[in-house]
Amino acid sequence: MSIGEAAKALGVSITTLRRWEASGKLVAEHTAGGHRRYDLAKLKPELFRSEAEACRRTVAYARVSSHDQKGDLERQKQVLELYCARQGWTFEVIADLGCGMNYQ
Repeated sequence: MSIGEAAKALGVSITTLRRWEASGKLVAEHTAGGHRRYDLAKLKPELFRSEAEACRRTVAYARVSSHDQKGDLERQKQVLELYCARQGWTFEVIADLGCGMNYQ
């Protein structure tokens, strides 16, 4: 679909779509004439899912092995959430802060 149709489908402006493409949020195909074309299945995947896929839930797992790495755990969770959201998945992130082994 054209950039105008894609903007209307997403409820944003054409300028926003261009900005998203420049920042890497979206990927557009370009015609030989240099016009942008967008794939509706990638923009709104929820419209193209079967009933069974709509009920599926993705579980993302983040883990670090010590309390000192708690900041790393938060970053892992953010990366997983962003990835799952970009895929259009229904998801849940489980985080685990391992205690490690204490031999004393």
